[in-house]
Amino acid sequence: MRALLVATVLLSFLAAAQAQTQTGPQLAGKAWVLADLSSGQVLAEEKADKRFAPASLTKLMTAYVVFSALREKALAATAAVQVSERAWHTGGSRMFIQPDKPVSVQELLLGLVVHSGNDAALALAEALAGSEAAFVALMNREAARLGMAHTTYANATGFSAPGHASTARDLYVLAAALIRDFPDEYARYYAQKEFRYNDITQMNRNRLLWLDPSVDGVKTGYTEDAGYCLIASSQRGGRRLLSVLLGASTEYARTQESQKLLNWGYQNFDGVQLYAPGEAVKSVQVWKGAETTVAAGFARGLVVTVPKGAAGKLQAELLTLPPVLAPVPKGHKVGVLRVTLGSEPLGEYPVVALQRVAAAGFVGRAWDTLRLWVK
Repeated sequence: MRALLVATVLLSFLAAAQAQTQTGPQLAGKAWVLADLSSGQVLAEEKADKRFAPASLTKLMTAYVVFSALREKALAATAAVQVSERAWHTGGSRMFIQPDKPVSVQELLLGLVVHSGNDAALALAEALAGSEAAFVALMNREAARLGMAHTTYANATGFSAPGHASTARDLYVLAAALIRDFPDEYARYYAQKEFRYNDITQMNRNRLLWLDPSVDGVKTGYTEDAGYCLIASSQRGGRRLLSVLLGASTEYARTQESQKLLNWGYQNFDGVQLYAPGEAVKSVQVWKGAETTVAAGFARGLVVTVPKGAAGKLQAELLTLPPVLAPVPKGHKVGVLRVTLGSEPLGEYPVVALQRVAAAGFVGRAWDTLRLWVK
């Protein structure tokens, strides 16, 4: 008979991989999200699932698709791209590429990120997929894979178009994925304050790069429909916060309100590492295995973001569902950590095997089969 083995562990602090939403500051914008990327917790939100025109925040997905292609070697950073008439003539913000002057993928990425170049977005889309329409299909495929349930792309630039919409939460998911999946590319492109191309120097429109030395990205956006938008990421004391602000009334307002949101997060929450990567929570019994137990924990470690002064209210309960039968692959889920803050549940977080356990020999397996039958 299967039984539920419960081992209760009282903890002085906790990590949570799921969202814990607190009431945030009042901001001058249509929607926003603030999250701690160290723990994956959402700290504040307002109208996070309401669809809005994303403007040039669209170009985060454009970059994500291109970074993926570079990693898969479907495109090379040094490859020369022939600029189409369509890309050359596109309106709005531009890096000023020309049909008679091939440009490298790397330069186009700088133009896309630093200049928010619509011409760069189109040139990259055509270089990778042959047409913007084919590239948009890739964008929507990636959005679905990342779980951006309320996002639909109609172009690679962010121009307002029927059905072209996203939400603050989906944009948080995208920006977090870009930082997580492409850390080197993020560090290389998104902190750049200026870029010179075709004898024209343009400044990054993310003014927080000048005002707050902890900010190293991410992206601005503006159209008349969308208003002034900004996704900002800041790293202070080993913690990285990510803010998404949509629909501010001015460029100044989006900068100030984003700064306010980031500061609020750092001032009102603490990040605590509960377990280091690969550190065991406890040993779990293994049946029919070459070893009788396996160390169980969190492969990537466990970090929590808690309100200041609240760490002492945390409790955790480790639950396993026996029997854990060999062979046990490394990374196999062997239990969950159920966590509460006072009387409020915070969530359940998977605990995995930190090593592989091979199957026992015939005698060992037979003996454990008998023991399980008796049990």
